[in-house]
Parts: sequence; structure tokens; C-alpha cells
Amino acid sequence: MHERDKEGVIIHPSEEIFCEKSTKLRGKKIILGITGSIAASECFGLIRELIRHGAEVFPVMSDSAVSLAAPDSIEFASGHPPVTSLTGKTEHIALTGESDMLLIYPATANTVSKIACGIDDTPVTSVATVAIGSGIPVALAPAMHESMYRNPAVSENMRRLESMGITFIGPRTDGVRAKVASRAETVETVIRMLSGKKLSGKKILIIGGRSEESLDSMRVITNRSSGRMACALAVRAFEAGADTELWMGGCDTELPDFIPVRRFSSVSDLLKMTGEIDADAVLVPAALADFAPAKADGKIPSDGSITLKLDPVPKVLPVLCGKCGFVLGFKAESGLPEKELIEKARGRLRKYGLSAIVANDVSCAGKQDSEAVFITADSAERISGSKDGAAGYILERVAEML
Repeated sequence: MHERDKEGVIIHPSEEIFCEKSTKLRGKKIILGITGSIAASECFGLIRELIRHGAEVFPVMSDSAVSLAAPDSIEFASGHPPVTSLTGKTEHIALTGESDMLLIYPATANTVSKIACGIDDTPVTSVATVAIGSGIPVALAPAMHESMYRNPAVSENMRRLESMGITFIGPRTDGVRAKVASRAETVETVIRMLSGKKLSGKKILIIGGRSEESLDSMRVITNRSSGRMACALAVRAFEAGADTELWMGGCDTELPDFIPVRRFSSVSDLLKMTGEIDADAVLVPAALADFAPAKADGKIPSDGSITLKLDPVPKVLPVLCGKCGFVLGFKAESGLPEKELIEKARGRLRKYGLSAIVANDVSCAGKQDSEAVFITADSAERISGSKDGAAGYILERVAEML
């Protein structure tokens, strides 16, 4: 049986997942243009994901797309019957006038070139012509054989569209195909395009995860940090319009496929990378070692006891403060009252010359939710909730301070 709301009205299945993940796209109306690539089969999942973040999706399909993705399936996904032909209702004009952006996913070489030349002989290209002329944001996610993608005419048409302010999402090339962008990259780019872009034009570097100090050729000394906060911060910075990079140590979380990622293992490895920093702000939720053993040659035999001698490793935050004018540190303590936690964190802030510091209890390590305090030289504000929500708050404060 169908779900019903409080008044007994039947709820469409698309409404059941509305804002299931976030409200980042709540109130946004998105036209989804679907064209004749086999990647059209990915649209069902994309539509559902956009709805999970609060969007209302209005599908428009070319004739070629209809043969690859069933209109009934697309209607089930979105809750709206797809426009498959233009009628006296002037759907291409009416839809565009009521929507916040046009996303064409997938966009074939044929569609890309037609839009670049102002040709509108399908419902999708007609909507694109109106959208570009109306000035609403437009994004294209190309999908084609790589030989088509490398065709000089197609490349020139893409450059022409970029010069007109069109955003391209992907593609992912593998030497044979120019695959359509992943669902995650597409959704996050839509969020980025429709956000306030408070960090637009800023370069943000996130350093996260855990360091791993070698004991021998097999074993390492490390900690329980999952890297989730670093990923949440990187995604939120991307959504806010920043040019974002993520440096990640060991972690237990999936890394975003739409943000450049560099990996490090030890504190020594990370310190070697700091000479390449070019950022407006560096955020450091990484759990880095304070001590490390001298690495033994080969593998230490396991049939006896060993005595470890741990030596201090250099502190990374002071080095980062010498490379960037805005550094946000993180400080974890165990079992301290909040007042004492704030005092210790503020002492670290002053000692290293940090712009701000986030302090929390080590009990939060590896968990989905976060309890922390955002501390500056003269203020302390509590943060609680999901790590995504905490990351959003932190980035709001960073944007205000930059």
C-alpha cells in the first residue's frame, strides 16, 4: 500500500525520501536534461539522491534518451512526468522560468555541440537555449567515447560553452571512455552551484586522518582517528565554493572522488609536503603522533618481548603557521571539564599563533557525531551534532574570519 500523509493523501514515493540526507537543496527546483548516452541509466539514482538533499527535480528527455531510460521509471524517481516533446504549453520556457538551474546528465557530444551552436531541435537543447538566454546556472556532465571527447570540434565547443559560464562536471576518462561524472561529484557540484559560495575564490587545504609511525617493516604505531571530520570539512569547503585540497593520512572512511587528495603516512612525510602549501587557510583535524620509535630493520621477531623507546617528533602546527596566514588547529584531550579544555586549547592557540582552534574530547574519535568547542583568542562556541553539521559550522566561521 502507498504511504499517506496526516490528512490521508497518498504520498508519492519520491516524497518519502525528501531531505533524507540533508536540506542543502531544499526549496531548489532543478531541471534534469537527459540525452542519448547509455549513462542515462544512471539518472534514476541521481534523481533520488538530489531529492534526498531536498531538491525538486523536473526531467526533460530527448528522443534518444527515451529509448535508454524508460519515462515511467524517470517519473517514478522524480514524481514528475518527464517532458519528452514540446507542445503548446511551451514547456521549455515555463520550466526554465520556475527553476533554479539546468543540469544535463548525461550530455552527449551531439548535445554539447548543438548547445554551443544555439541549435535547439530536442526538448533538452531547447531548454538549454532558454536557460542560457535567461541567465540561470547550467551544468553539463559529458559522457561519450573518449575519441569523441578528444575531437577538436567537440573540445572547441566545450571551451565555447565554458566561456559562456557553463559548468562542466567530469568526465572521468580511462583511456577509452569519457565516463559520466559520479553521482557524488554531480550532487556536490549542484550544491556548490546553488550555495552562497562564501568561500569562492579561496584556496582551502584540509589535513586529516592519522599518522602511522613505523615500528618495523610490518608494524606501525597509530591511533583511532577515522578521518571523517577531515572529509566532512573538505566536502563542505567544496560546497562553499572553495578551491579545495585534502591531504589524508590513515583513515577508515571513503574519500571524496571530486576533491584532489594526497596521502601521507608519517609526520615526517607530512612535513616534507608542507613546502608545497599554497592556500588561504589550512584546517588540521589530523591526529598526528607526538612520539615515534626508531624503525627496526626488517620485522621484529614475535617470539619474545621488546622494549620500545619513543622519541618526540616535530610539531606540525608551528610549521604550518609559517606557511599560511590562517591555520585552524584541533586539540583533543581526555576527560577534562569544558572550562579546562578551553583554557588548554587557547594556550595552544597562543603558543603556535593559530587563527582558531577546535577542541574536543578524545571519546569523539571515530564516531559519527561530534561534540566540540570552536575557540578564538576571545570567544568559545560549542558545536554539537553530526560531523557534517559541525564541519558546516566550522566553515561558516572560517569564511567570516578570512
